[in-house]
Amino acid sequence: MTKEIISTEQMRAIDAACAGAGTPTRVLMENAGQAVVHAITDRFAPQPTAVLCGPGNNGGDGWVAARLLRERGWPVWVETLTPRDSLQGDSAEAARAFGGDVRALGDGAPAELYVDALFGAGLSRPLEGEALRLAQRLPAECVVAVDVPSGLDGDTAQALGEACFRAVLTVTFVRKKPAHVLMPGRVLCGEIVVADIGASDETVAAQHVALWENDPALWTLPWPDDDTHKHVRGHAVVASGGRARTGAARLSARAALRMGAGLVTVLSPTDAVAENAAQLTAVMLREVSEGAYADAARNAQALLIGPAFGTTNAHYDLLSSAINTNGRCPLVLDADAITLLSPLTHGLEADDVLTPHVGEFRRAFPGVLSASETRVDAARAAARYARCVVLLKGPDTVIAAPDGRAVVNTTGTAFLATAGSGDVLAGFIAGLMAQGMSGFDAACAGAWLHGRCGELAGPGLIAEDLSEILPAILNTLAPNRLRGGLLD
Repeated sequence: MTKEIISTEQMRAIDAACAGAGTPTRVLMENAGQAVVHAITDRFAPQPTAVLCGPGNNGGDGWVAARLLRERGWPVWVETLTPRDSLQGDSAEAARAFGGDVRALGDGAPAELYVDALFGAGLSRPLEGEALRLAQRLPAECVVAVDVPSGLDGDTAQALGEACFRAVLTVTFVRKKPAHVLMPGRVLCGEIVVADIGASDETVAAQHVALWENDPALWTLPWPDDDTHKHVRGHAVVASGGRARTGAARLSARAALRMGAGLVTVLSPTDAVAENAAQLTAVMLREVSEGAYADAARNAQALLIGPAFGTTNAHYDLLSSAINTNGRCPLVLDADAITLLSPLTHGLEADDVLTPHVGEFRRAFPGVLSASETRVDAARAAARYARCVVLLKGPDTVIAAPDGRAVVNTTGTAFLATAGSGDVLAGFIAGLMAQGMSGFDAACAGAWLHGRCGELAGPGLIAEDLSEILPAILNTLAPNRLRGGLLD
């Protein structure tokens, strides 16, 4: 299954297209209920289960699930928000087919498992009454949500009111929605299962989706040919800060080298040359002289500026000399480089990559984040304005291209929130760009690999670990002819 992320409006259009192509919506509902039951019975033993059903199609999915659980011998009942004889359409038909106990919402005995089929991703108003009380009372570990936890906006990933349901498992259909990948929705959903209910890939493609969950299927890593030499694999240059501000650049440079760049050079101020030389081995070192930044921009395949670079007028002049070099290579601009350019007043080039965290993003693009409904919208707006790739860092990192394409990265761990982690990410991206990847693909691949390194490291992670873990992950992705054994 592909990794498109669809909006609630696109999901409604897909349902309508399926019906127009001859698949009755009642069949889609039956398939959805079966998918919920399969997910539940794969993970839970039979136990007293209350299926909470709302008035619409989400509730209809719940009625189907309740019937199928009962047929499997589960002790199950339905608690309905709307009296059964008031339901209409497919939901009414699904409710009539359930032969078990039916109660008003909140009137049942305590259950051990609750199936939340009250409202789906398209809910547009806050929960109220008994639905709100249940959302506030039920712990996540006993809730399975259908589509999204009720009260969670499917498009913004935000609670619509003072509370929404929290789930240990969410079963959604066809494709993930933004609420499944953006924070805090991703956490509120728990484990997420995407079920096929009969919509074809062609039906999804007809929606012209431009948002994806990050995945290796979206990009191709630049593997070397058997006769490759180091110059073919590209040269990445990393700008260093001055004396006592050199560690960040070395983290980035080592990351670029581990990522496969054939040559990596640290461009160092004179007062930091000895400090850098004492720490560098395979990474080369060049002392900054007049024209060094323009020369690097012309002759390297990727130039990374920003980690602990400095924010004086002199640093701005060096950065500007690189940006304004005719025929220059793509740039990765991080940290201090973003601060120097803030607020951003002119466009860059399409393959350049900006990698701001939220604070840097707000300074570079004043008002954009607060005016945007989601981080995806904010990153897209920034990429259009800057005319380059924007990677908005966070637990739900978003990568956006100037043409409107966007990717949400879901790999990673809270342990990546440590000093130097972002410097390594910038180095990963520069190393990929040096080997010929586009800025957008390099940013997507770098973010995914960075997150996987963090997941593999786990507790105790420090930034230095990330580049050392990378070869084991690359080894799992490499073609068979290139796989090694020592680093598995």
